Amino acid sequence: MGEHDVRPESEAEEIRVFLKHLLNDVRAFEMMLTDDLFERDIRRIGAEQELFLVDQHWRPAPIATEVLEAVADPHFTTELARFNLEFNLDPQVFGGTCLSAMEWQVGELLGKAREAARRCGGDVLMTGILPTIVKSDLGLENMTPNPRYLALNEAMTRLKGGAYEFYLTGVDELHLHHDSIMVEACNTSFQVHFQVAPHEFARLYNIAQAVAGPVLAAAVNSPLLFGKRLWQETRVGLFQQSIDTRRSMPHLREQTPRVSFGKNWVIDSALEIFREDIGRFRALLSTEPDDDPFEMIAQGRAPSLKALRLHNSTVYRWNRVCYGISDGKPHLRIENRILPSGPTPRDEVANAAFWFGLVSGCIVRYYDITGHMSFDDAHANFFAAAAHGLGAQLHWVGDVLAPADRLILDELLPLAREGLQASRIDGGDIDLYLGTIEERVASRHTGAQWQIISLGAMGVKAPLAERLAAVTAAISARQQDGRPVATWELATLDEGGGWKQHYLVVEHCMDTDLFTVAETEPVELVANLMVWNNIRHVMVEDADHRLIGMVSQRALIKLVGAYHPEGSGSPLPVSAIMKRDPVTVTPETSTVEAIDLMRSNGWSCLPVIKDGRLVGVVTENQLMTIAGQLLEQQLRE
Repeated sequence: MGEHDVRPESEAEEIRVFLKHLLNDVRAFEMMLTDDLFERDIRRIGAEQELFLVDQHWRPAPIATEVLEAVADPHFTTELARFNLEFNLDPQVFGGTCLSAMEWQVGELLGKAREAARRCGGDVLMTGILPTIVKSDLGLENMTPNPRYLALNEAMTRLKGGAYEFYLTGVDELHLHHDSIMVEACNTSFQVHFQVAPHEFARLYNIAQAVAGPVLAAAVNSPLLFGKRLWQETRVGLFQQSIDTRRSMPHLREQTPRVSFGKNWVIDSALEIFREDIGRFRALLSTEPDDDPFEMIAQGRAPSLKALRLHNSTVYRWNRVCYGISDGKPHLRIENRILPSGPTPRDEVANAAFWFGLVSGCIVRYYDITGHMSFDDAHANFFAAAAHGLGAQLHWVGDVLAPADRLILDELLPLAREGLQASRIDGGDIDLYLGTIEERVASRHTGAQWQIISLGAMGVKAPLAERLAAVTAAISARQQDGRPVATWELATLDEGGGWKQHYLVVEHCMDTDLFTVAETEPVELVANLMVWNNIRHVMVEDADHRLIGMVSQRALIKLVGAYHPEGSGSPLPVSAIMKRDPVTVTPETSTVEAIDLMRSNGWSCLPVIKDGRLVGVVTENQLMTIAGQLLEQQLRE
């Protein structure tokens, strides 16, 4: 769950002291490896479940503090945003019915969270990215008021030296920036843990890297962000960019993002990862150590290694090494961070079972995976799966290149079965969870595909916000039904609960696909843009997308009488006829307020501004179109 005991203001001297403690922890960790002090004769599994909190309109509900008080269970904790929640599962010995026990506890804790959220006027939802989330939900007012999050945001933003840039392409394209790490809160995951002995860590960690791509291809569940259809698992690209503190350089200096897949196979031990991460990534936070690690070791006790764990919690490898203590004994875990939250507890545990089985099966069949495939292929597989899901072409052992679905069905599911059987997992559990993966892959009916197909099947009769709410409502209903996603019926528009809540603010109504001009360009360009695109207003902006004026169709008509025939002089610039400093609204302005402004002033268009930049327009025509759709729905009802 991360280290929450941090200093909110980590000044230079504090960071130096912290680094000294961090280096002591690394030396202590090395001593523990050398002296074989880690637990080694048992395999355990565990998981962390992240959730969205939603209101009755299926939008983010910033009620985490209230829900935590209502649930009153130590399994639960906060996340970055006030509309996220997390709970930790109890560790299970890997064997027997541990998988069905894991699903049972997910369901039990999910039920507690749902009951508490409903007492607070909301609900919970498991999905990689909430379809209804909008950029205005990501302000600092929605950050959980925890010193760790506030300090982390301040440190990362200072290191970044400016806004965080986001660029993702899929069917649609997303290109924007944000002024904090809050975009990270768009992502929720089901993070699974696999305890390993130190002597086998390198081999098992490398296998976890090798199978990451195929496992992700079967598990994708995050295809939508801000209404854009992007990657099948958009979380992967979004998470990396949401806390990417790198700055552009004038030369080709190689820089590693804090969220990464890694750069090479691990050769010997977990110590390599800790050393590399300390060398590559600045310490962002500081904390007081709990103990002297060498004194603790001398006393035969497990040191907390608090500084090492804190620094490790600010570096986000997709497969991360974790140090922990169970019953007074230190241990190592591989934390798999690639799996999205949802679509159902059954699907989540099936994804985990597939991963556990592949890791266990590959160590038996291949022992050292690095002798059978290249790291570059494992790396490429991961990002191909994130972008294309089951449509990805994946590399595998023996120079195999195959579609993800065929590779999983023909090669990897049998291998995962062998691994689970060798680990003495209950046969009924193996059939249930690998059967869930097989049905999903064979039908190509992943959570991501279900969302995309559902959205497309609704057509464009209803506005996007209403369609996204319907998809979200359908996720909730089917989640509570419990059937795995491969059996889900498509979402329907009427599941969203009606139209009223989808037009409350300008952000829900504005048009973001704009034709704009510069003030130095000729007026003739504006006239042609209006004719070509059947629009009555063209915005004038500068190179930084700051609104400086607006040209209306009325202004062009006034100009007609003074029009200079071709060749009679220089073309008239836009600046000569544009209206400077037009009245604007923000995405958060209520739709009613925007309508009142337009009606009382006789305006047919309002530019929409955020942080000084033009982000959209709301027009009389748009509002009339929406009104027509709403009237039609009302009459049909």
